[in-house]
Amino acid sequence: MEKQLRAKISLKNPSHLLAFGFGSGLIPLMPGTFGSLAAIPILIGMSFLNTSLFIVVTILAFVLGIKLCQIASEALGSHDHGSIVWDEIAGMMVTFLFVPIDALSLFLGFLLFRFFDILKPWPINVIDQKVHGGFGIMIDDIVAGAMACLSLHFIYLFII
Repeated sequence: MEKQLRAKISLKNPSHLLAFGFGSGLIPLMPGTFGSLAAIPILIGMSFLNTSLFIVVTILAFVLGIKLCQIASEALGSHDHGSIVWDEIAGMMVTFLFVPIDALSLFLGFLLFRFFDILKPWPINVIDQKVHGGFGIMIDDIVAGAMACLSLHFIYLFII
């Protein structure tokens, strides 16, 4: 499968480069986790933005991601192939909405996002099963990011 996958994509194609998380999604073991890790340098860069720009960049990542994920999905001939990780990157952006970014928040946010993305509790599981195309690939991770964001806010408000 690895050779077949690499034959269908090219990281020289900007859409593929982004959809596959700058190549992080092509790591055979746990591509979603590596895609989420690829978001960390982006988030550190975004930490210098004001809140409004952070929101704008996150929305743009989501909207752009719909097209990117659709293109990658069509190239692979598979809906929501594990190597498509732009949705994880955008989901991680959502996780950190209105959260000061530092080492602790990055660690906790990463763990929370992966928890919701992997286990897919309701309503994520329903969205994952029922919504297709580029929007479907993106939206379940956006909801996972929102749930991780709310959890992170709860932790900071009541625990830390």
